[in-house]
Amino acid sequence: MTDSFDRTSFEVINRVRYFEDFAVDQVYHHHWGRTLTAADNVNFSTSMCCWLPMYLNVPYAQEHGHPDTVIHPMLVLCTVVGLSAQDLSEGGGAFLGLEDCTFHRPLYPGDTVAGQSTVIAARPSRSRPGGVVSWHTEARQQDGELVVDFVRTNLVAARPAA
Repeated sequence: MTDSFDRTSFEVINRVRYFEDFAVDQVYHHHWGRTLTAADNVNFSTSMCCWLPMYLNVPYAQEHGHPDTVIHPMLVLCTVVGLSAQDLSEGGGAFLGLEDCTFHRPLYPGDTVAGQSTVIAARPSRSRPGGVVSWHTEARQQDGELVVDFVRTNLVAARPAA
């Protein structure tokens, strides 16, 4: 089988942002979002050895007032952090932590989550080239309801010398 694609015709888009690219109050709207499925939920929950019936058993979840199984909240959080990586941390750098995380409402199979992040702090590092940047991220489901919000902090590299 021959490869009919001319890879040289594809433009490489560098989305890496450096410390100098971040300023307090900048807002980044992360791309189109991600629909979470029942399969995603089962795979995540069982791979984490989380056998809670709320995430795996429809009748159990319905008996507790939910229309379907609840999407594991850590899957939601991991998905939102992943959606934000292209805009905030694609260039690498140490992940320094996540704090003030609040889950506001559950998601169910078929719900789509999308997010945006606002730069809330940016300071030069005292020990490394670049700096420490913190973002407040909010994720909403397809109807605009807030699902989760948190503050994430990364060490971000300085722009390379020309």
